[in-house]
Amino acid sequence: MYDAIEEFLQSQINLTPIRYSYSNIRKMSKGFKDKLGEGGYGSVYRGKLESGPLVAIKMLGNPKANGQEFINEVATIGRIHHMNVVQLIGFCVEGPKRALIYEFMPNGSLEKYIFSREGSIPLSIEKTYKISLRVAHGIEYLHQGCDMQILHFDIKPHNILLNENFIPKVSDFGLAKLYSTNDSIVSLTAARGTLGYIAPELFYKNIGGVSYKADVYSFGMLLLEMASRRKNVNASADHSSQIYFPTWVYGQFSEGNYIEIEDATEEEKKIVKKMIIVALWCIQMKPSDRPSMNKVVEMLEGEVECLQMPSKPFLSSSPARPTGDVGDNLNSTSSSFQSGESNQSAIL
Repeated sequence: MYDAIEEFLQSQINLTPIRYSYSNIRKMSKGFKDKLGEGGYGSVYRGKLESGPLVAIKMLGNPKANGQEFINEVATIGRIHHMNVVQLIGFCVEGPKRALIYEFMPNGSLEKYIFSREGSIPLSIEKTYKISLRVAHGIEYLHQGCDMQILHFDIKPHNILLNENFIPKVSDFGLAKLYSTNDSIVSLTAARGTLGYIAPELFYKNIGGVSYKADVYSFGMLLLEMASRRKNVNASADHSSQIYFPTWVYGQFSEGNYIEIEDATEEEKKIVKKMIIVALWCIQMKPSDRPSMNKVVEMLEGEVECLQMPSKPFLSSSPARPTGDVGDNLNSTSSSFQSGESNQSAIL
């Protein structure tokens, strides 16, 4: 794996991130003193470059498992620069020690602000809408703005980071894939992403091939959560019909009922309605029925009166509840789904 990483780094002539030594990393993090968080990938620490800016240092754990994720991240994010994609400033590879250094995002991830929690300050509807539009621009850039097509495969609230001005940036490219812009359908050997956001074609091969439309689906699920300020699956919902929000809201909109929002102005209600209709287009079962991100941006920027309701995005009116945690990650190393997990595709 070390040889593969070195070979990859030697072959990348367009990389802008800087390669740092491990002693540099220790120094900029003051001996890994200030831990910002951790996950299956390892831990993140606050650091400071000699030139002054603060950075987030992601130290990758499990060296064997993270080799491919490290390559994915550097290969994709290391070659681009966009205001709505987090910037990779540098990296470190010294034997099993691997680190990725990003611009520091002081307001953390979007999930903290869209799901009401004790002590959290909810974002205004206007601000939430602006964030959704900027995220759409970021994903559109990944799909169409580079010399290569970058498919993210893990769009979710946790992977949208916010800077000091609440400008969102798409992050975490560990599952991303680079493809030629000529590739409309891509090959994948296993489902990848986070349950609840994974496009159905990653499970059901007969509904269409895997393409950039998989990210469109994930964005649609994210957009629904932003508009409704709740998780798409909520077992403790007041009514059983509301457990799976996409089904419930589609039924409401089809009957001409719109969701009640306390203290919202008419303008804010229109914004939420627009976000939900766009999201319902994005989560259509067949990839061919979903818009491109370019079209999504156009719809979000347009007037709600110009939007038509899409057809029903689901196989059935009441998708099965997932059998596990909807946040479970499926990475590229999983060769197949366990029989117990396959039911989870019904929620998509």
